[in-house]
Amino acid sequence: MRSIEPLYERLGGIEAVARIVFALYDRVLKSKRLAPYFAGVDMRQVVDHQTSFLVSAMGGPPSYSNDHLRQVHARLKVDDPAFDEMIDLLGETLRAFGLADEDTAVVLSGLRARRVYIVNASEAPAPLGVDG
Repeated sequence: MRSIEPLYERLGGIEAVARIVFALYDRVLKSKRLAPYFAGVDMRQVVDHQTSFLVSAMGGPPSYSNDHLRQVHARLKVDDPAFDEMIDLLGETLRAFGLADEDTAVVLSGLRARRVYIVNASEAPAPLGVDG
């Protein structure tokens, strides 16, 4: 019986996913809506966390529980438009890296399923680097 290789391994492993995440945040930091969420933040740490999260979404080891996602996003006031834009930018980035439409859809669907743990407001973001 042949085992199915997880998507993150087919892409080249954690290092390849990290390159995707770097490219994603190049887009995110140019967004008027999303950039404020990352003002004053150590982006290396964000990229490390997001890489682990994306590896998990691509069939790798679990990274963050739903409770953890809710906790870390609780004070950020993430709204639906911000979540949707992040998902859209990730989709663009995945396609730019040559992911098949089917693989991209699977990843984005898995992340959309976690919306309830991330979206928690309908107002402007609280910057990550500033205590509020």
